[in-house]
Formats: sequence, structure tokens, C-alpha cells
Amino acid sequence: MNEKIQAIRGMKDLMPNESSNWLALENIISDLFISYGFKKINTPIVEKTDTFCRAIGEQTDIVSKEMYSWQTNNKSLSLRPEGTAGCVRAMIEHNLLREGIQKVFYQGAMFRHERPQKGRYRQFHQMGVEVFNIENAKIDAELIIMTQALWKKLGLKNIHLEINTLGSSQTRLKYKTILTDYFEKNKNKLDEDSLKRLKTNPLRILDSKNKDMQELISNTPKLIDYLDDESKQHFSSLKEFLNHLNIEYKINPNLVRGLDYYNKTVFEWCADNLGSQNAICAGGRYDNLVEKMGGKSTFAVGFAIGLERLILLLKEQNIDVYKKPLSIYFISFGNNSQLISVKICEQFRLALKNIILYNDSTTSNFKSQLKKADKMDFDYALIMGEEEINNNNIIIKPLKKQNKQQTLNLEKAINYFINL
Repeated sequence: MNEKIQAIRGMKDLMPNESSNWLALENIISDLFISYGFKKINTPIVEKTDTFCRAIGEQTDIVSKEMYSWQTNNKSLSLRPEGTAGCVRAMIEHNLLREGIQKVFYQGAMFRHERPQKGRYRQFHQMGVEVFNIENAKIDAELIIMTQALWKKLGLKNIHLEINTLGSSQTRLKYKTILTDYFEKNKNKLDEDSLKRLKTNPLRILDSKNKDMQELISNTPKLIDYLDDESKQHFSSLKEFLNHLNIEYKINPNLVRGLDYYNKTVFEWCADNLGSQNAICAGGRYDNLVEKMGGKSTFAVGFAIGLERLILLLKEQNIDVYKKPLSIYFISFGNNSQLISVKICEQFRLALKNIILYNDSTTSNFKSQLKKADKMDFDYALIMGEEEINNNNIIIKPLKKQNKQQTLNLEKAINYFINL
């Protein structure tokens, strides 16, 4: 007997009993983004590796350790580890940035070769937005209030907002030197990961979850104390908008984000009950990225939502976003009933919106089909036997309510459901 093939560790199957919630969540988020003036963009799952090296930074953990990459025809290709780089590449390639403000959103699978754990997978899914050609903090605030509107729409609780500013690229570069000096003097207190990051990206040490290092990290010089005037003004403006909108926030000076392209505003929405992997939405400004990837200097800001973590949080809070539509199970038996049932089901589907109509394709008897309808938790059964066929009628049988079944002609049966 052949050995069973199993999915790769960290890459999950989405089973039919879970898919309704996923689809409902994706639709809720898409509809919200569209209501704020965003349009959808689809970019390939595979890009040239250089797309991510230039955008994310060759010294980041993502590029140096976590990307799925391979060589083909003397080119290095990679599965996308995040969505922003591909969006920026598409904007430049198709000259969309010349047309003024661009507001786009995306959804899809991302891939990172990292240790799977609760809320973190090697194939995971994100929905995110990107805005180009807007300089002021008003758009940063709009993205934050849009995400807050989503949490309210979903009914989520115990989520808090953390914000910070990384200043200009020059400020960040100067701060890296100051931070490196601080950690060099305390090298004996750094763990193995932090020692590596000290050589490549010392800002990432601030994001360490190692409890033994928290006192050391809390005493670091704060980037906010070294800000340039323009970044200070931008951050002040953002806080003014958030205060005006009554959005509670916490300034986290150690919030740096793991990608090199961020500047000025960075933010995270965190859940209070998801453990260490508690960020469900994160983003910020990346005003230098378009130019770095070959385009003209362009203001840009965006965020991404991790769908796996959001689904996990919805389960933790016992929230079901899927609202099951009216469900009808079509039972047919007797001569020509299967043939006729296909046509009648199509008439019902054309006339009724937002229904599930399941046409039993077996040759089981009436009782077997009715048992299946009950077991599958359908609301109604439509029953058609030889007598109904001959008289151009159909039986409507409620499966959950105590109402009596009715025998109606086809037109009246359709109107019955329209008027429910």
C-alpha cells in the first residue's frame, strides 16, 4: 500500500466547513475597502527575486532567510513574501503613478520559510491596501480609521492600536549608528538572534520577544528623540487626526516594523489574547520605495491584514461572520424527474437571490433524500414526484419550522420564497 501524501508543514488546507467564514470575511473587507474608494489590483505570486531584495532589504530576515527562491534560465525567482513590493513594481511598470492618486487593495497568498506556530504559517493570506501620491498625515489617519471601522463591523473587542514614527531615511540611518553603539556596549546581554541583527539590522532588536532582553530594550535611546522637524510635524498631525476621531492609541517607541522600506508613520493593531503573534494588521509610510525600485520619488502608505490571525481571533471571540442564506434541497423521484429537476432548479436560481439550492443528483428514494436534507441542515425541501410532474406542481416542505407543507404550481412556489 502506498504511503499517504501529506501537506507541507506550515501550509494548511482550507476545508469546505471553514471556507464559508473565509469567503464572508474576504467579502466584508473588500466591500469596506471599495466604500473608501479603493480598487482591486492582482499581482503575480512569483516575482523576480530582485523585486523583494530592493524593496524589503537584503539584510532583513525575510530576504536573507525566509524567501522561497529558485534559479531558472539564469534568473532568480521568488514566491512573494508580502504584497507591497509587487504593487509598487506594477505601478511603475504600467505608468499608473503619472495619473495622480492611486488607491488599490489586494488579497492573496504569501510565502515565508519560517518556523510554523500559532498564527504563523509558511503559506499565509493577506489583504492589504496601498495609497500613492498623497503626502499628508490625513491619509495615514484614514487608513487607521478604516481598519477600526472593520473591527467594529466584525464585532471584535480587545484590540489596541500602537503607533510610532521612524522619521526620514537620514534620521533612521543616524539612529542606527546610535543604536549600534548602545548594543555594542551591552553585547553580553544580547541573545543569538540579536547578535546577528546587530551586524545587519539593529532596529530589529527592538522587536525582540525575548523576555530576558526587555529591560535592555526599554533603556535604549529612543528614535523619537532624534527626529527631523518634518517628521515631527507629520507625526504631530497624525496624532491630531486620531485625537479628533477619538481613536485611542499607544505610542510604542520600539515599534519599528521588519521591513527596511518604512519611514515616518508606522502602526500596528494588536489583539490582547493571541499571545506573542498578536499583530493582526500592520503598516505605515514608505515614501522612498518607489524611487528605490526605479520610479520617480512618490509618497506612499499602506497596510496589510493577516487573514489567518484574524480568523483565529474571530474564533477566540466566538464571532461567526458567515450569515447563511436561505437553503433549499430539491428532491425528485420517478420517471423523467431528474431531467425536469435541472430545468426547474435553474428557474428558481434565476428568480431568487442569495439562496443555496442543492439538487440531489442521486437516484435515492424519497425518504433517503429527505434524510439527507435534514442532516445537511437545509431550511426547505422542494419535492417533485410523478404526480407533481403530471400536474405541473411542486411541494414546499419546511424542514425547521412547524409550518405545513404546501403544493403549489411553479410560479406560485417561486413567489412563496420571494415573499418570505
